[in-house]
Amino acid sequence: MDRTILHCDLNSFYASVELLSRPDLRERPVAVCGDPASRKGIILAKNEPAKRFGVKTAETIWQAREKCPDLVLLPPHHELYRKFSRLVNHIYGQYTDLVEPFGIDESWLDITGSMHLFGGDAAAIAGAIRARVRRELGLTLSVGVSFNKVFAKLGSDYRKPDATTVIPPDHWREIVWPLPLGNLLYAGPAAQRALSRYGVGTIGDLAALDPALPERLLGKLGSQLWHYANGVDPSPVRPQHEKEAVKSVGNSFTFPENLTTWAQVRRGAALLCDSVASRLRSQDLYCGAVQAAVRDPAFHSRSRQKHLPRSTHLMRELLEAAMELIGGIWQPPSPVRLISVTALELTGRLETYEQADLFAPPPAERREHLEQTVDTIRRKFGSAAISFGDPNGGGQEDSGEG
Repeated sequence: MDRTILHCDLNSFYASVELLSRPDLRERPVAVCGDPASRKGIILAKNEPAKRFGVKTAETIWQAREKCPDLVLLPPHHELYRKFSRLVNHIYGQYTDLVEPFGIDESWLDITGSMHLFGGDAAAIAGAIRARVRRELGLTLSVGVSFNKVFAKLGSDYRKPDATTVIPPDHWREIVWPLPLGNLLYAGPAAQRALSRYGVGTIGDLAALDPALPERLLGKLGSQLWHYANGVDPSPVRPQHEKEAVKSVGNSFTFPENLTTWAQVRRGAALLCDSVASRLRSQDLYCGAVQAAVRDPAFHSRSRQKHLPRSTHLMRELLEAAMELIGGIWQPPSPVRLISVTALELTGRLETYEQADLFAPPPAERREHLEQTVDTIRRKFGSAAISFGDPNGGGQEDSGEG
């Protein structure tokens, strides 16, 4: 049976919520941004007048102001955004119990089994939801209507703001295949670059490829994107109470000052690995691979990942892997603005792929006991009560060489 799925996307969400209490700014270019003094001064959201000046999400404030000198900057109020997200998802829940949030401002709704209760016309139901959200919350929505989640999201992006787009099962190719590849869910810049070398610029170009090529270039992601381009996405809409299995656990940090030496980078990576390892242990998870990334002050990012010889949730083992990866993508004194560490290939059990030493007590057991003791102390006295010392054994700053 064909499914009927809506993707509801709140328009300029952060900015729209802020303007509810500042109607005097509605016609002026407005952006919500981080603190300009903390190096996190980037654009988080912008309203339609700001978009017309070319202001983009995630660019720096100075870049945005070069395009729009009169841009009004507002601080974020994240608790308020969470409140409105809950309110709008409550409205969605009155049309179906299959509501899956996708971030704070987007949700999929599977109305296959319930739309007969509301007249049976999916586009009309989308219009009714948009009208209710506008009337009850003062916010606008763009809604995509289609037979799978990926195309429903394409529909909500197709026309903005405050519009409904239907991508039907009988002539979706005419709508979808001419669109740029970057419009497809999960087709990020790296995937676009890899496929562009083979003449792929649109979703239709990808659909026409031999499926072995994108899989060879991008692995599992390439196969997934090829299926999406050909209209195949059987993934269900999960109800809000049903959590998706955790696929990764990661953390990143933007440093107040640039890091330029190995010792600085190692200390920063150690803090991140400590956080990631603690979160893994709290969920009884182990990781079989690690990814590390660095970003410079010009916002250029580089990342690498590797499989581990044994699955782990220990800080020391994550740090050893992360530093090996960072050593392959960064050399001092190049400045580092941000570091991220992500645990991948998560399982609920310890998996070992190396020969054990029968005559020596396993060092991992000692580390396990130590780090579990640290967890216990932190739960009792707070996260700042104890921290790991320099994992490299010395507290002195290095020379930046090596």
